[in-house]
Amino acid sequence: MIVQAEGIVLKTFDFRETSRIATFFTKEYGKVKGVLKGIRKDHKKFGSNIDQFSVNDIVYYTHRNSDLHLISQCDLKAFFFPIRKDMKRTLAASYSLELIDSIMPVEEQNKDIYRLLLYYLNTLEHIGDINKLVHVFQIKILLLSGFRPFLDSCVVCQKKITPRMRFSMKLGGLICEDCRSNDHSATMISRGTIASLVHIERSSWDKALRLKLNSITKRELKYILNNFLIFHLERYIKAAKYLK
Repeated sequence: MIVQAEGIVLKTFDFRETSRIATFFTKEYGKVKGVLKGIRKDHKKFGSNIDQFSVNDIVYYTHRNSDLHLISQCDLKAFFFPIRKDMKRTLAASYSLELIDSIMPVEEQNKDIYRLLLYYLNTLEHIGDINKLVHVFQIKILLLSGFRPFLDSCVVCQKKITPRMRFSMKLGGLICEDCRSNDHSATMISRGTIASLVHIERSSWDKALRLKLNSITKRELKYILNNFLIFHLERYIKAAKYLK
């Protein structure tokens, strides 16, 4: 079957002497992996060099017994030059790709997450506060992918949020002081950080980015979000260690 899709390049690697395998996150079919035969021998064979985080229109032939498809056409649609000129922006883009690749199963459509990734890359071209952008992306993708931490009350006893709440990686959300024995490693989290997390979840992309974050909230968000993702994905996101 011949399939057409719009996709963002998540990763690539060389295959045999002349070909390359690429993983795309597509709007229509989710994460798709395919081989571009001869692309390294004849760069003009395709309309794209399949650089990471570029957007491409692709045409591929599906295989019934394999998730590796044959890509017959790949045309560049967006390249994001301003990101590639800046090392921190490039690392932030790489982080988003690695996170998408870790969270999303093969060939499971999620147009909301596809739009989120496009919003993120378009914003990354010009935004000043890259760290805040990364946190907004993390919170949104946790919500859309079903990994959302429990922030409405204590995850153990359902007690309402108080000024002395802790965040439990193991239990996946907030716990109160009375339930601390359920996870002695749970870390303190300020009420302002909890409010910021909920605000970003419930707000539109543009409104979430307008939220002002103080230094305490930024520090807590970085620790909680990065470690929560590592704990539940059971793997490190390599690019995260380069984002200060």
